[in-house]
Amino acid sequence: MIRLSELKMPLSALPVEARRASDAPAETDEDRKLAPHPIDALRQLAARALGIDEAGVSDLTVFKRSFDARKQNLLVVYIVDVTISDDALEKSLLVKHVKNSHIQATPNMTWLPPVHAPADWGKEKQDRPVVVGFGPCGIFAALVLAQMGLKPIVIERGTPVRQRTKDTWGLWRKHILNPRSNVQFGEGGAGTFSDGKLYSQIKDPRHLGRKVMQEFVRFGAPEDILFAAHPHIGTFKLVKVVEGLREEIIRLGGEVRFEQRVVDIEYEANSIAALRIQDYATNETYTLPAHHAVLALGHSARDTFTMLHRHAVAMQAKPFSIGVRIEHPQSVIDRARWGQHAGHPLLGAADYKLVHHAANGRAVYSFCMCPGGTVVAATSEVGRVVTNGMSQYSRNERNANAGLVVGIDPSDYPTDPDAFEAVLGQEISNAVRHDTPNAVDTFHPLSGLVLQRQLEAVAYKLGGSNYEAPAQLVGDFIANRASTALTSVEPSYKPGVKMVHLNDALPSFVTDAMREALPLFGQKIKGFDMHDAVMTGVETRTSSPLRIDRDDVSLQSPSIAGLYPAGEGAGYAGGILSAGVDGIKVGEAVAKAMLSKQFN
Repeated sequence: MIRLSELKMPLSALPVEARRASDAPAETDEDRKLAPHPIDALRQLAARALGIDEAGVSDLTVFKRSFDARKQNLLVVYIVDVTISDDALEKSLLVKHVKNSHIQATPNMTWLPPVHAPADWGKEKQDRPVVVGFGPCGIFAALVLAQMGLKPIVIERGTPVRQRTKDTWGLWRKHILNPRSNVQFGEGGAGTFSDGKLYSQIKDPRHLGRKVMQEFVRFGAPEDILFAAHPHIGTFKLVKVVEGLREEIIRLGGEVRFEQRVVDIEYEANSIAALRIQDYATNETYTLPAHHAVLALGHSARDTFTMLHRHAVAMQAKPFSIGVRIEHPQSVIDRARWGQHAGHPLLGAADYKLVHHAANGRAVYSFCMCPGGTVVAATSEVGRVVTNGMSQYSRNERNANAGLVVGIDPSDYPTDPDAFEAVLGQEISNAVRHDTPNAVDTFHPLSGLVLQRQLEAVAYKLGGSNYEAPAQLVGDFIANRASTALTSVEPSYKPGVKMVHLNDALPSFVTDAMREALPLFGQKIKGFDMHDAVMTGVETRTSSPLRIDRDDVSLQSPSIAGLYPAGEGAGYAGGILSAGVDGIKVGEAVAKAMLSKQFN
C-alpha cells in the first residue's frame, strides 16, 4: 500500500449527515454512523498525485483527516492509504516518488508481542507481574502482559470507574471529597475525567499509539478516533471503554484489585521481593510477593512518591507548569477559529493552541484545551483546591476552557526544610541542596510536590475553605484589580467560585507573565482577552513534579531491580495516548525480563 498525505479539498466537498450528539441518551446504531468521507473525490486526487489513471487505485482508506483554517475558505486535509491494482506498478511508483515526502510506503502498524508465555503459565506458581495503578499506563501495561500470557495482578488504590464517578459527583455537587476515590484516583486514572484527548507529539516509530487507539475502538470508543487529527473520546464513553479493557485483562487471566494501596516495598540485595499493601475494605495490610512491579502511579500519588524517596529510589525534581483555567463562550472561539464556517456539523467545537514567551523569561501557554466542556474540581487531598478541564464526546457545553499556565522549574521550588516537614507531614531525609542552582539534580526530588501542596492550600482558603475555587474576570486581571462579581460568562466549575484577585493565589512571576500574554492572545484569537472571560484557579497538576529514574534499555529503576517506573506519574508521559504507549513499552520490558529469566 501507498500512503499519500496533503490531499486537500474545500469543506463544501464533504458529505454531511444530520445526527444527534453521540452522547445522547437515546443514541441508536444509526446515530453512531460516521458521516462518510468523499471516497470518489479522494480516489481522483490520489490518482492525480500518483500520475496514474483512477482505475489503477483499487482501494482507498482514510488514515487521517484534519482542517486547515488559515484562509477564509477552509480546507479539509486528508492522509490516505491506497492499494494499487498492479503490484509491479505500486513498486515502480514508490521508486518514482522516492524523494516526495507526501508519497511513501504505508508502514506496518500492527503490534506483535515480542514474547509469549507458555500456555500453562501460572499453574506452577510462576512469578506474576504486578501493575500498580490502573490509569492509561497501567491499563495498557496490564493488557499487553495479559496478551503475552503473563496474568498480571493490578493494584489500584481507587474504586471501579462507575463508583468513582459517583464519588466524584459527591465533590462537585455536595462539596464532599473522598480522598480515596476522586478525579485523580480510581479506575481509568485522571484522564477519565478530562476531554479524553488522544493525540500526542511523542516520537512513535513503532506506531504503538495505533495499538492504543485500536484497543479503545475495540471496546467501544467511536471509530472516528482512528482518523481524526485531534481525536477524543469524552468522559462518558471512556467509562465504558475502561470497563471493557478491564474485563479483557481478567478474561486473559489477569486480576484487578480495587481499593488496595501500596504502602511499602520489600527488597533483597537491591531487587524487589514484595509489596506491602493496605486493603481499604478491611483496613488490614498484607504482603504480595513481587519480583517485577510496574509503577504506573499517576502524577498525584504523593504518598507513594514519598515512600519511594524514603527507600532512596533514584528520582529528581523536574519542570512542570502552574496557572489557572480560562473560560470563554464556545461561540467566541468558534467564530475566531472557523470564521464563516463556524457551526458546521463536521467541524464541531473549535479548539486552540497558544504560546507566548514573556519578558520575564517565562513561557505562557494554553494547556489541555477542552472545547464545549467544563472546568472541574480535581483535588485528591483534603483542604486543597485543584482545577482541571473535561469534555464529553459531543463537546456541546456552553463554554470553552483551557489551562492558561506558565512554565516553572526546580529553581522556583521551596528550599526551606521546615516547609518540607510542614507540608509533607514528616521528616525528610537528604537535606535540600541548592549549591549549583542551574542543575536540576541538585534540588530536593520532592520540592515540586511541596510547591503544589502550598499553592493548592492557598487556593482552598481563598475559595472559602469549602472546595469553591478562587476566580477573577480577565478584564480585572489585566487591569490588576480584584473582581467582585461575575458578568456575562457563567463559570462551569462546581462546587462554585469566589471572586478574588488571583495575584493572591499564584507567584508574581506567573501572574505577571499571564497578564502580559492575554492581550497578545487576544490578537491571535479575537475575544480571548474579553473582559467577561473567567479565570479559575489553581491548575497545578499539569504533569508530574518529579521523574523517577529508569534505565534506558531495561526500563528498570537503577536503585531497585524489578521496579519499572512508568507513565505520567514517573515523568515519562503527558496524557492518555503517551501514557498508554509507555505502558506498552514497559509491559514488553517486563515480559522479556520474566521470560528470559524463566528459560535461561
